[in-house]
Amino acid sequence: MPKMRCGVAAVEALRAAGVTKVFGLMGSSTLEIYDALYDAKDMEYIGVRHENCGMHMADAYGRITQTPGLFLCGQAGPGSANMVLGLAQAKMAYSPVVAITGLPSTDHMGRDAFQEIDQHTLFLPVTKRVMDVPRPERIPEFILEAFRIANSGRRGPVVVNIPRDFFNHDIDAGIPAKDGRPAFAAPAADHATLEQIKQMILSSKAPVIHAGAGIKWGRATGKLLRLAEKLQIPITNSAGHADIAPIDHPLYAGGVGPRGNPVASALMREADLILALGTRLGFNTTFYKYNDIPKTAKIVQVDIDPVALGRYFPVALGVAADAGAVAEALAGIMAPIAADEAPWQARNEKFRKDYQELWRQRESSGSRTGKPLHPDVIYAELRKVAPRDAIFTLDAGTTGFQATDQLPCRTVPSLITPLDCGMVGFSYAAGLGAKIAAPARTVISLMGDGGFGMTMGEMATAVMHNIHTIAVVMDNGTWGSEIAYQRDFYNNRFIGAHVHSPRFDEVMKLTGGNGYFVTEAGGTADAVKQAMAGGRPAVIHVKVDPEAVVSFRKDALKKRDSAH
Repeated sequence: MPKMRCGVAAVEALRAAGVTKVFGLMGSSTLEIYDALYDAKDMEYIGVRHENCGMHMADAYGRITQTPGLFLCGQAGPGSANMVLGLAQAKMAYSPVVAITGLPSTDHMGRDAFQEIDQHTLFLPVTKRVMDVPRPERIPEFILEAFRIANSGRRGPVVVNIPRDFFNHDIDAGIPAKDGRPAFAAPAADHATLEQIKQMILSSKAPVIHAGAGIKWGRATGKLLRLAEKLQIPITNSAGHADIAPIDHPLYAGGVGPRGNPVASALMREADLILALGTRLGFNTTFYKYNDIPKTAKIVQVDIDPVALGRYFPVALGVAADAGAVAEALAGIMAPIAADEAPWQARNEKFRKDYQELWRQRESSGSRTGKPLHPDVIYAELRKVAPRDAIFTLDAGTTGFQATDQLPCRTVPSLITPLDCGMVGFSYAAGLGAKIAAPARTVISLMGDGGFGMTMGEMATAVMHNIHTIAVVMDNGTWGSEIAYQRDFYNNRFIGAHVHSPRFDEVMKLTGGNGYFVTEAGGTADAVKQAMAGGRPAVIHVKVDPEAVVSFRKDALKKRDSAH
């Protein structure tokens, strides 16, 4: 077996793992891998301006492609530490990400050497696995194992730490051919369990299907809709997953809880059976309280992770299986129910009437002409002009809180949010990763002026690599959620909640992309049309009403007496 430089062996392992896109920020700790990438013409390198943003790009890339996004960190110590928040984001979103980074040389470790940080301990709380390569010849093995772990079961980020002196070695590297690893079938429920669920559905009077990320990861929307249509059961979604079904499907009700809408929440509150498919029934949907889940409802929870079953709410039946596989199998054993013969027909008719009224109200709110613009105007205009297969990315905070249930998500996947990490500054970088993953689809990233200011350096990345995304920056001059709390809970005692920003559209023009400035109704739709046709990365800077902010964490704050 011919000997191979360790940097070349690392790249060959990446090739065997199916990597075609490499997000990275170069540095001296992993220069041997970078040098080997020079000859890897089948891999595209996307250089970023900050490691945290690169992690977000890899995160979004992994969510769209269902294969781990790769981030190659060039520098041990400070460069690696910059990845921590992006890793935490990926872990809490269960996104498959692999990060490869350097360590100091082995004979320098433990001596407080230059750029020496205990990276293994640093990464443990924010990853699925941390892997320290023990010998040079095991570099390819560890890289391939990292990809396997990141994309197995409940997905997550994996870090591979490699001491820099290992790259000075030549090794005998037996690396499998690309796609040489076997595919594994998704775990399914047995027949007895399916029959039990069937009987529970047939004996219920107001069943609801509540679906989450497990349906998205399995690309099981078709299976979900087949089950819902066969039984005429409405579908609701968990927070951040409004793209589990097309927004215009007649059985789709939208999100439950504070990030959802009142119609879907009412459906859940009135249910006597909740078929929870691929969802943990987590914080952003439930606050871990019985606000929208009735204590009397029977819950059938299906999740690929046994730990999730019954973790937050007692379940009548917990099934450790793939949500899509269970939906498909259930549809196969259930007799179809006509819409006008469903025992819950009256409930369904009321739900559809209420849902139509909800959208009538939203369209009415979105037709306002006052200035500065209400966020509803922007969402309404996006619904008119966004292509059916558009991908949307969101930040946390007020922007994400208001937009999640209003965007025209019609194709799975089409919504990428920070989910439980709740990170401001996620959306723009995530949009760049999503566009790399799906270059033929329009990608629209929404965020506030504060969040965009955190990551505006990646405008240069977008221009340099011609990543044609559209950023809609909703400028209200505030940290929206926080100023809402100060208004609603702290008697307008404003401190630190105002933001000064440049004209981001002008900054994008200086960077080499297209920029648009919007102050009036109709302007967002026009700008999006121009940006889609412009052929370059674009930023749309929209002036938004600073009063149109809302409080989310009402569970955690207490109203203060104005006398105080």
